[in-house]
Amino acid sequence: MSDDLEKRIEAAVKNPQNLGEMENADAIGTVGNADCGDMLRMWVKFKEEGGRKVIDRASFQTFGCQTAIAVASVATQMLAGKTVDEALAMSGGDLAAPLGPLPPVKIHCAQLVEGALRSALGAEIKPAESAGSSLLQSFAANEGKKLKIVLDS
Repeated sequence: MSDDLEKRIEAAVKNPQNLGEMENADAIGTVGNADCGDMLRMWVKFKEEGGRKVIDRASFQTFGCQTAIAVASVATQMLAGKTVDEALAMSGGDLAAPLGPLPPVKIHCAQLVEGALRSALGAEIKPAESAGSSLLQSFAANEGKKLKIVLDS
């Protein structure tokens, strides 16, 4: 990894933006990567702006490496003001772009964030339908129940 990329990731991890659960979210998406064990949940809140439904804000929680935290942090900042279609058109590379090009071994981190976003925007799961108030509690609360986790390949 380049020194510049490492510095950007370190800065994002030291001061992550939009980290944590979001009360009254309009949509929640959760994904996991079986290869590395990372998991990420993203919350999205919408608003009406100029007659369009746009993302007001997004937040995240992750069991993931520093790169996953950094990508999720910058991605949640980029999503504000985007329509669902605009957000869905963004690739993992687009979401990680403020950090700079990721090395091949870290591309899965951007794909994890993209997967959580797609899961949230595709399902628009209401918080009341989501068990638990945190990512860990959600998995614990669903023990013995069916739980939809989208694995990133």
